[in-house]
Amino acid sequence: MSTQAVYSVEATGSDVVAALLGSGFNGSIHRAGDEQYDALRKSIVPTFDSRPLVVAEASSRTDVQAAVRTARQLGLPIAVQATGHGTRVPADGGILLKTSAMTSVLVDPQRKVAKVGPGTRWGAVIDAAGQFGLAPLAGSSRDVGVTGYTLGGGVGWLARKYGFAADSVIRAEVVTADGRVVTASADEHPDLFWAIRGGSGNFGIVTSLEFRLYAVPQVHSGIVYFAIDNAAETLKFYRDWSATIPNELSTAILLTRAPDGTRALAIKASYSGEAELAEHLLKPLFEVAGQRLAGDLKTTPYGESSMGGTPARHLDLLDTLEDDLLDELAKLPGATVEIRHWGGAMAHPGPGAGPVGHREAAYSLIIDQEVPGLATTGRTFLNFLADPARATSAYCEADLTRLRAVKRAYDPDNFFHLNHNLKP
Repeated sequence: MSTQAVYSVEATGSDVVAALLGSGFNGSIHRAGDEQYDALRKSIVPTFDSRPLVVAEASSRTDVQAAVRTARQLGLPIAVQATGHGTRVPADGGILLKTSAMTSVLVDPQRKVAKVGPGTRWGAVIDAAGQFGLAPLAGSSRDVGVTGYTLGGGVGWLARKYGFAADSVIRAEVVTADGRVVTASADEHPDLFWAIRGGSGNFGIVTSLEFRLYAVPQVHSGIVYFAIDNAAETLKFYRDWSATIPNELSTAILLTRAPDGTRALAIKASYSGEAELAEHLLKPLFEVAGQRLAGDLKTTPYGESSMGGTPARHLDLLDTLEDDLLDELAKLPGATVEIRHWGGAMAHPGPGAGPVGHREAAYSLIIDQEVPGLATTGRTFLNFLADPARATSAYCEADLTRLRAVKRAYDPDNFFHLNHNLKP
């Protein structure tokens, strides 16, 4: 039987400030009414309106420990926020711990490893690694936080070749629910190491993260827009064509709008190899798509490739793309539909990989609006999941059972629950 922490309703903002200072917190602390409180409590999600008693800006690992101990002492909920991209549960009446200032980046070019602080954004890692011709397994935006993205799985444009970002983690420093600092790796706390590589922030607060980098100095990538006329035919061709391409090529096909606002079919592609081979591989798909409206592919340094993303109002992971589904998607009026090809190293991570769910999926389907009546598998991916109540749908049953066992070992009273929560 799982337990849930009981929280105080007596503490005031002044109480929390005094307790944080008494615990050795050295960062800035903001209460309601303070000049920066409203700006700092916001997430990227425009409808999100968290009202914590205080916003505490950590500047070090010891600040994180102090915040955890203070929340324990006063019986308050605590939430962690770096960039705000993954913030989905409000810290009302509790402590919002900001790690945005902890942005260190160290790159070891010999080992091809980066070590980052919990507030680091991908852009900083891309720039630091790029000096050595190396690339991290970043996502579609330089502004996304490294830690939250990685702990939630992390699917980027190199994933078919090198796997999910979580699969490249080699070590993490974690503040646990009792305020201890532990190192999680294959040799130390291996159960925790397994769980955080896909299980998100359910088990502690990561204060540093080490992960592998890859020799990808440049990519041939971009977005090409086509007339919408052959949408259904092109979607079906894409299904068959995508099963034949090498892991170096990552693609997605969209029903969206061209830069001039007209309804269009778009193809995103990123190839970590020679431009000529990329163009050869893509030629059959482009021919079926028909009239080209805008866009092209360019060879650029990895860090200059910009692929963009689609808001995941509807998200599903699919093993196959049935004709009936593709016909229905082609007829959706106005919605942006993105079908992205998975597989490759994502499905074959090697022994000891973490609980990134549903690796067997061949495609993800994202739509920027709800589509009532559209058949789904019910499977989701944590990074794209807007509804924290559906967190369990991001995992297979075996991983979910093991995750709950690790939760019971490291956070038995569910102290860390303002997240995509997995109860003990």
